[in-house]
Amino acid sequence: MKLQGKVALITGGASGLGRRTAEYFVRDKGAKVALFDLNDEAGAALVAQLGGQNANYQRVDVTDEAGVAAGVQACVKRFGRIDVCVNCAGIPTPMKILDKSGRASNCGKFQRTVMVNLVGTFQVMAYCIEQMARNEPENGEERGVVVNIASGAAFDGQVGQTAYSSSKAGVVGLSLPAARELAAIGVRVNSIAPGLFNTPMAQSLGPKVIESLTTMIEFPKRFGDMAEFASLCAYICENAYLNGECIRLDAAARLRAR
Repeated sequence: MKLQGKVALITGGASGLGRRTAEYFVRDKGAKVALFDLNDEAGAALVAQLGGQNANYQRVDVTDEAGVAAGVQACVKRFGRIDVCVNCAGIPTPMKILDKSGRASNCGKFQRTVMVNLVGTFQVMAYCIEQMARNEPENGEERGVVVNIASGAAFDGQVGQTAYSSSKAGVVGLSLPAARELAAIGVRVNSIAPGLFNTPMAQSLGPKVIESLTTMIEFPKRFGDMAEFASLCAYICENAYLNGECIRLDAAARLRAR
């Protein structure tokens, strides 16, 4: 799919990897972006930066199905269509199965993490695909592309990542069955499992923690540049033969148990 002139809906689009992807899609690929996030100030600033003709921000909680449906409709009303869905919204909730006293942890954190990272991804994906199905197929083939963001933790979860890892493993598991189901309407579904990236959240960890984490990265021995993530999102959209896959983008990093 050529991204020039296409419309991409990006969740978590006001900060971190989502923001960098939005910037890349608009500036480097000539696409338009609809941003879902809960940070109104950051969303408004990004729209001002990219230009109102190229970007639109809406406050949408991805766990709220009615809000997601309304947000997708607003995107279509603003730009006329949806061609790409990139699901970056997520929360890295730390929790263990047993608490410090040895008792079973309250399931509320687990449920909230799964709701945001997995159920939210599914809801946004589904409502976007409903719109993609109405597009005319490009080159007689595809009508839309979905890129869901998983995590290296889906494969190498650390102690304290039970909720996060299992929710992201679910995102990986969406790719193939969704790709098979949606083949009939010409929509591709892939996922990315990022490793350690130089996001604002990572920068807040401090130099000692960053140095320690870097020892687990093989090569290049550094945190990933967010532009490297954004360019992979674009590549997945542009390569029409890439479907049903999860790509690990992590410089061969494999995190230790602790």
